[in-house]
Amino acid sequence: MRKFVYIVTDRNRTSLHVGMSADLIKTLDFYKQMPSLFFDNAQQLTRLVYFEEFKTESQALSRFKLISRFTRMQKERLVRSCNPDWIDLTIGLDFEHITMNRPLPTQVKMPLTIMS
Repeated sequence: MRKFVYIVTDRNRTSLHVGMSADLIKTLDFYKQMPSLFFDNAQQLTRLVYFEEFKTESQALSRFKLISRFTRMQKERLVRSCNPDWIDLTIGLDFEHITMNRPLPTQVKMPLTIMS
């Protein structure tokens, strides 16, 4: 079973939240649906800026505990090491999730038109 350790932030990078999840897509959807659960509405944690994948829960838990103790500067360095522009990584995950877990639509054949 896969486990993820991740860092999410708000659009202004005011807050950095470290978390651990078995289903990263579902967790991120939860953050988006419940924006003020952890912080006020101004700090909606909707941007995934860093994540690591682990094969075991104990590996993930160990890494989660370590990153959770990081200072803000250490967390920022970690994010910048693999995501220097702080791009929201959710977009790539959604694409992977869609292509891996949903059947591909059958190809529709377009009629061939000959232009003269």
